[in-house]
Amino acid sequence: MLIKRRRGWELPEQEATPESAFLHRRALLGAGMGAMGLGLAGSALLGGRDAARAATADPTSDLYPARRNPTYTPDRDLTPERDAANYNNYYEFGTSKYIAPAAASLKIRPWTVKIDGLVDKPFEIGVDDLIRKVTLEERLYRHRCVEAWSMAVPWTGFPLRDLVALAKPTSDAKYIVMRTFLDRAQAPGQKQFWYPWPYTEGLTLAEATNDLAFLATGIYGKPLGNQFGAPIRLAVPWKYGFKSVKAINQISFTAERPKTFWEGLQASEYGFWANVNPQVPHPRWSQASERVLGTDERRPTLLFNGYGEFVADIYKDLKNERLWA
Repeated sequence: MLIKRRRGWELPEQEATPESAFLHRRALLGAGMGAMGLGLAGSALLGGRDAARAATADPTSDLYPARRNPTYTPDRDLTPERDAANYNNYYEFGTSKYIAPAAASLKIRPWTVKIDGLVDKPFEIGVDDLIRKVTLEERLYRHRCVEAWSMAVPWTGFPLRDLVALAKPTSDAKYIVMRTFLDRAQAPGQKQFWYPWPYTEGLTLAEATNDLAFLATGIYGKPLGNQFGAPIRLAVPWKYGFKSVKAINQISFTAERPKTFWEGLQASEYGFWANVNPQVPHPRWSQASERVLGTDERRPTLLFNGYGEFVADIYKDLKNERLWA
């Protein structure tokens, strides 16, 4: 008989299900209108809304919600959607956390992802074609920002290793480099010339092929909202959040370690590895605890954000590396 032993930090699946459906609601009509005016205005508004929705519909929306993978259950309730959706770092659209309205302007269809570098044959693929080549699943992951706040969210997507297999890297490839879009007309933050745009992040192939490394295309049972990094982003929950690059449109395989976005700006504070460690403070604040988004709670930070049993072996022979941001 198979006996499943629950880890000490797990909670029952049924407790990890809160989700708010309040976003993007509108009042359809103002008060004081006559019955005929109400009906006509209501019909026009609904027709316009349906047309707008059809024009921006995600061609893969039929794949959501996806089956949940129960392997990675967080040690807390999920963050309510309203909190996660309205508190985002996305420097392409500004330095405020409340960038959802600005990010909504990004056109995410059509969207292609270029695969190049040390691969068998470079190619480009439409994000919708890519999504239908893989099997989507939902995973409940903790997310720990380097700024010492955290959340727990239900990503939908697929393991990054599935894309690595599709790319067929050569034996010389040691790193995977991910870049986001570069479009100053759509992303006003990219007009700030002192940032090294486009946003670039990287992993070793050992990290990229670990099962935890995840390419997210949805959240809360729906396709990603723009503020989360639609149409496709990285989620590596054992690392600080700045490693999880948003709106990916190029993935390259290289033999040399890349210079990543924040590492290029301030390497003493934001290193290549950026693994979570409560014992290693940021130069300007402690990492020993974290503020749980949407609450007044502070929790002790966990080594590797609590995922050490899955990833610690990757680093056992890297004793001379600066593994912690």
